[in-house]
Amino acid sequence: MEEYIVSARKYRPTSFDTVVGQQALTTTLKNAVKSGKLAHAYLFCGPRGVGKTTCARIFAKAINCLTPTADGEACGQCESCQAFNEQRSFNIFELDAASNNSVEHIKTLMEQTRIPPQVGKYKVFIIDEVHMLSTAAFNAFLKTLEEPPAHVIFILATTEKHKILPTILSRCQIYDFERMTVKGTIEHLKSVADSEGIKYEEEALAVIAEKADGGMRDALSIFDQAASFCQGNITYQKVIEDLNVLDSEYYFQIIDLSIINKVADIMVLLNQIISKGFDGGLLIQGLAKHVRNVLMARDPQTLSLLEVSDQQRQRYQEQASKCQIPFLYDALRLMNQCDINYRQSSNKRLLVELTLIEIAQITQPDEAPGSGRKPRRLKSLFKQLITQSQPKKAAQQVAAAEPVASTQAKSQTSSVNQANTVNQTSSVSQAGPTPAPQASKPKLKNSISFSWNNLRNISGAKRNPVTGEEAAKGAGDDNVQHEFNQQELELEWLSMCNRMPQRLSGIATRMKNMSPSIADFPAIEVIVENQLALEQMEQIRGSIVNTLKLHLHNNAITMTMRLAEHHEAEKVLSRREQFELMEKENPSVAKLRELLDLQLA
Repeated sequence: MEEYIVSARKYRPTSFDTVVGQQALTTTLKNAVKSGKLAHAYLFCGPRGVGKTTCARIFAKAINCLTPTADGEACGQCESCQAFNEQRSFNIFELDAASNNSVEHIKTLMEQTRIPPQVGKYKVFIIDEVHMLSTAAFNAFLKTLEEPPAHVIFILATTEKHKILPTILSRCQIYDFERMTVKGTIEHLKSVADSEGIKYEEEALAVIAEKADGGMRDALSIFDQAASFCQGNITYQKVIEDLNVLDSEYYFQIIDLSIINKVADIMVLLNQIISKGFDGGLLIQGLAKHVRNVLMARDPQTLSLLEVSDQQRQRYQEQASKCQIPFLYDALRLMNQCDINYRQSSNKRLLVELTLIEIAQITQPDEAPGSGRKPRRLKSLFKQLITQSQPKKAAQQVAAAEPVASTQAKSQTSSVNQANTVNQTSSVSQAGPTPAPQASKPKLKNSISFSWNNLRNISGAKRNPVTGEEAAKGAGDDNVQHEFNQQELELEWLSMCNRMPQRLSGIATRMKNMSPSIADFPAIEVIVENQLALEQMEQIRGSIVNTLKLHLHNNAITMTMRLAEHHEAEKVLSRREQFELMEKENPSVAKLRELLDLQLA
C-alpha cells in the first residue's frame, strides 16, 4: 500500500512560480537572486499557513544553487539542489525558536556561523517562530545579526511581528505575507482536486476556503477531511454537514422574510437552526457578515470586496436589489449591539429573538397595526388617537368630569366634607365677578375632592399632554373666549404642574402649593410665597399662560404674579396636618379610622 501524504505536504511549493497568492514577494526574491544583491537578514511575517517557511526554503535553495535559471529559480539539478531535496544539505539549517529560545542555543548558533560552507556560496539559517526567543536571547543575537560573516544569511519567520524587538526589526529586510483570498484558494483547491481525481462543487470549495480564513495550509487540511467524508465527490451539503457550518441559505431566507415583516416565519426558522445545535451568537455573527456582503453587492465598486464564489456573488446581487440601504444599516447596527451584549446576557436566545424581531420590523410602516412596534411608532400612534378623541367644547369636558368627581366623593368618606367646601367656593366665585382670595383659614391644596385617578381621567379625556413651548404652538384662534370658573382654573393649574418636564420638577412642586385666582375675568392672579420662586416662574411665564389659554379655551387670559404679603402667607400643610384638619372638620373621618383601626403612615 502506497504511503499516504497529506495534501499540505504533497503539494507544498518547490519553486517561486508555484507559490500561491504572494506574487509580489516572490518576484522581489527572484530579482534579488538574479542580481546577486542579497541582504544579510530577512524577516518573513504574516498569518499562519500563507507560505513563510516554504518561501524561506525556496529562497535558501535558490541562493545556493550553482546554476540558477535566468529568472532566479533554482535549477534542481546541481549538487546543492539535490542535497537540499534529499534533506542532507550542510549549508541550510532550520531552527525552531519555540524550543531553542535560550541564550545557550543562540551561542551555539553563533559558533556554527564561523564555519564557511563546503558546497555553495552561503550558509543559510532559517529561524522559525522567532518571536518565541527570550529577551536575553534576542540581545545575544543582536551583534551577530547586525554584522554576520559574509557567507551567512539569516531568514527569520514569525506570525507575531509585534513581539519582536525593534532593534531586531531594524536589522532585517521585512516581507509581509498576505492572507490568501477566497478566489485564489478555490483555484488552488481545484487544481489539487483535479490532480487527485476528486469531483467537486465550486460552492463546496468556497465553504472550505472561507473556513480556512486565509490560510492555504488550513484549506488543504480541510480539503483532505472533506474528501475523506465525501468519498471522492465533494458536494456542498456534505461539506457543511462535515464541517458543521450553517447553510448560507438560512441567511438569505431571514433577510427575505425581514423585508416583508414575517416575524413568525423567522422565529420558526430560528428554532430550526438552534435545534440543529448552532449557537445563537454564531448565527448573529454569520448574519451580520451576510448583510455586510449584501451591502457591498449593491455597488459595482464594492462588489469586488466579496470573497465568495461567482454563484454566491450572483445571489448577493439579486438580494441586494430588494434591500434598501437604510434597512441594511439599521440591521447591521442591531446585530452589532446584540453581539456586544450576547456574552453578558442571561437569556441568550431571547436576546437573539428580540434582535431578529427588531430587524423584521425595520421596514414596517408607522401606520401598520401590529405588535412589537418601536417606541417612536407607538408615540406617533398615541398622538393621533389623543388628537382624534379630544373634545371640541370645554363645557362637555367639565360636564363629563363632574359625575366622576361626585362618584369618587361617595366612595371615599374622607373627601365628603372637602367636596362640599370646594363646591361652595365654586358657587361663590360664580356669584361675583371679582372674588377675593380667602386667607383667613388654611385651605387644603390641590382640590382633595378629585382623586389622582379622576384627575388623570379628566385631563386625559379633555387635552393633549403638552407642556412648555409646545403649549405655545397649540394656542388657537384669538376669538376663542370660553368662560371658566375657579374650580376649572385650579384643576388645570394642578394638571399643568403634573405635566411639567423633569428639569422643572423643583418649580413644579412649589407651584402645586399655589392657588391661582380669577382677579378680573379673564385676568388671573398668582400669589408667590418667595422671591426665588417668583424669578423662576417669570422665566416660564409665557409657557404657563399659553398652556392655560390652550386648555381653558380662552385666548384672552392674562396672568399677574406678585409676592405674598405677611398676612397672605399660607402654611403648607403636611399629610398628617391635612388629615388632622379633616378629622376636626368632619368627625366621621375619625370614627372611620377607629372602626378600621387605621394608622397614618
